[in-house]
Amino acid sequence: MPGSFAVRPIDATFGAVISGLKLATIDDATLAELKKSWLDYGLLVFPGQFLSRDEQIAFAKRLGPLEFEMAALSNVKEDGTLRQEKDNDDRMKVLKGNMGWHMDSTYMPIQAKGAVFSAEEVPTIGGHTGFCDMRAAYDALDEATRAKCEGHAAYHSLHYSQSKVGHDSKKKADGEYSGYGFHDGPVPLRPLVKTHPETGRKNLVIGRHAHNIPGMDRQESEQFLQELVDFATGDPRRVYHHDWRAGDAVLWDNRRLMHRATPWDYTQRRIMWHTRLAGDPASESALPQAAQ
Repeated sequence: MPGSFAVRPIDATFGAVISGLKLATIDDATLAELKKSWLDYGLLVFPGQFLSRDEQIAFAKRLGPLEFEMAALSNVKEDGTLRQEKDNDDRMKVLKGNMGWHMDSTYMPIQAKGAVFSAEEVPTIGGHTGFCDMRAAYDALDEATRAKCEGHAAYHSLHYSQSKVGHDSKKKADGEYSGYGFHDGPVPLRPLVKTHPETGRKNLVIGRHAHNIPGMDRQESEQFLQELVDFATGDPRRVYHHDWRAGDAVLWDNRRLMHRATPWDYTQRRIMWHTRLAGDPASESALPQAAQ
């Protein structure tokens, strides 16, 4: 155990709570030890950090290049008023879409490596973030299902996943959502089983953005992908839901974990800040496809 901070494993197949350090002032030697813990556990929880936005971005940059510096995941508008659930605007649809299990940026040409996520304001009930261990899920598959997964890939699209919650992603931007991820062009194709570039362990790559497995009809593909998600999340040993407190921060490995938000009382404020770590093109690029 590193002497510079304490590691308390979560009661799951992954994850640990880290105490005894401040992310905003962490030195290089401690950061190197922290990276090792991150690869070991997949999810690190840091209570009571109270990172400023600049501090969060600066810490994330020490872990590698960023896909983007900061995005708010919140039901609070820029003017401080609450977003009304009954209005069901595009940002509310994005919040609800995020309640489906997923890995970040699988719909982009290069999948994200991970994320730093922090809580500014949290509701009194609900609004947790769930995580699921896709390495342990792969290891638990029976031989036949594992072989079937090894031989297939799936397309990943935010247009597809958001359409499931009634989000018309093809319309022109109305100022409610930046449109990130709603790009045109080739839809990334990703294998259902991916070897982690740093641990060498195999992980399932599935979730709400995955669809249309080549070689299967649409119904068979949807059923198989849903069965995989249900299997992965069905064992409580592979799942952890973080009950946020203001000031908490987490760091997760997007190459190993799926995650999701959970519902809360939308009359209560929830302000979360998301910084996304860019994936390495050598290992996180989508599969090459023939010209269409």
